[in-house]
Amino acid sequence: MPIRLPRRGLLAASLASPLALPAIRTASAQTTLEWVAGSLGGGWYTMAAGLASLIREENPDLQVRVVPGGGLANPTRIQNGQSQMGWGIDAFTSAAFKGEDPYTFAHPKLRSLGTGYSPTDHYLIGRADGPTDMREILTTRGLKLGTPQRSSTDEMSAQRILRFLGSSPDQIRSGGGRYLNGSYNDVASAFNDGQVDYVYACLARPAAMLTEIAQGRRAAKLIAFPDDIRAHMKSTYSYTEADLPPTVYPTLMTAPIKVTAMDSVVLVADTTPEPVAYAITKTFIKNKGPRLTTIHGSMAAYDPRTSWQYTGCPLHPGAARAYREAGAMPA
Repeated sequence: MPIRLPRRGLLAASLASPLALPAIRTASAQTTLEWVAGSLGGGWYTMAAGLASLIREENPDLQVRVVPGGGLANPTRIQNGQSQMGWGIDAFTSAAFKGEDPYTFAHPKLRSLGTGYSPTDHYLIGRADGPTDMREILTTRGLKLGTPQRSSTDEMSAQRILRFLGSSPDQIRSGGGRYLNGSYNDVASAFNDGQVDYVYACLARPAAMLTEIAQGRRAAKLIAFPDDIRAHMKSTYSYTEADLPPTVYPTLMTAPIKVTAMDSVVLVADTTPEPVAYAITKTFIKNKGPRLTTIHGSMAAYDPRTSWQYTGCPLHPGAARAYREAGAMPA
């Protein structure tokens, strides 16, 4: 069954007192935003922290506070006013805006500051002495698999692949296996300690978690995604795919492999003041290239000329002004 976002939690968030939520102040006084990112230890959290620092550096009146989150739940937090901005995944943001599976209602308040900030690969990391076929691995009785916490895009993606293969977390457990959820640090430690033999995660390259596993005491390897699984994820859920060269993780692979992939979107609420969205987007555009790359290597992919073209939810008018002024977007 698809994961459904809990209505009770969403209702409680929508009824919460405004005093309990981080406020956006539009006067000349300092504006404070909450950026909901990813799990502690993951690339999203690292990138959000670096971008928040950059935003504050160039816009002294803007303060950005980063909190943990997950790609599946982040759009709902922004829709409900719990956070004012956050990371989103291209395919999941589109589903949230339209109210399609796995979301139970539309999220019309979502606005984009563009995409292409951090292409994200999907990884299946396994013990070095195990099988190399993903289908065999994920359908074998006794499978011990770790994924990030529920409500993350990592875990939802793993469930979608399991469903395509005729399996599920419950079947893994009933077959004597283990399906473990936790932070990136948790599942990496569980792999190194032998609590799980495989880990499914979605991270921008180079992923700190994979580097940690590669340097750990347990030999590991990356598993290729078969053609039919990649095709299913593209045609059914609008994921993309990518080629992963061995130079990225030389101790985890000896030849190129193909993997499922997706990309990151910076989301804000439609109530975000136009000057605020403009200032943030202008900061990103100004610092594209080496400066963004120093925050995280995957951000070298950010290109203002294509970033604004994302159609999963509307582009914020402030972001549109920044892209037009930079000559990246037609007038």
